[in-house]
Amino acid sequence: MLKQHRELSMSIRRMIENNEEAGIRPSKTYQSFVAAAGGHRELNFIEKDVRNYITREVRNVSKQEDAKEYARSRAAFEYFGDVISFDTTYNTNRYNLVCGSFVGVNWWTKL
Repeated sequence: MLKQHRELSMSIRRMIENNEEAGIRPSKTYQSFVAAAGGHRELNFIEKDVRNYITREVRNVSKQEDAKEYARSRAAFEYFGDVISFDTTYNTNRYNLVCGSFVGVNWWTKL
């Protein structure tokens, strides 16, 4: 299993991407490949390759999408002149569940 002989096929990559999007851990994804192939020896990649692919490719796409969203929000601000942000990344409980609230205020009330 030399590094230059290990590779992820296109179908394996798509399965990794789908599992990552569904929130399935890389170790479980790899174990499903092992079970489907009939053992570790039947695969031409290791679990570290799955983790590296997620880090390099899948999460990199997320960063690119964030950049697009940033541009779209700037355009919306130019048009509407207002911004609403909903961020739950700062607060998690001991089970790593995010907690956030969404509050709306109507500034155009009648006097």
